[in-house]
Amino acid sequence: MNIDTVMEIGRQAIEAALMLAGPLLLVALAVGLLVSFFQAATQINEATLSFIPKLVAVFVVLILAGPWMLQTIIDFMRRMLESIPNIIG
Repeated sequence: MNIDTVMEIGRQAIEAALMLAGPLLLVALAVGLLVSFFQAATQINEATLSFIPKLVAVFVVLILAGPWMLQTIIDFMRRMLESIPNIIG
């Protein structure tokens, strides 16, 4: 195994992690921004008002995108496991 192989595996792992975490983080960011605008407009400073909507939105995205996310991580793991003989030999 050489440095190029290690770098390629690392790049693929980071790419898979970003693909899996990206939708969840973007939805949490968007909902947090909307709640912040609402809090600024109404001058309500309640901590749970920003936490609960983000939590619900992330759960909804997990339910909707869960099968895609699972398939993505399964494909990544399959590629990694199938490449073991090529890496060793």
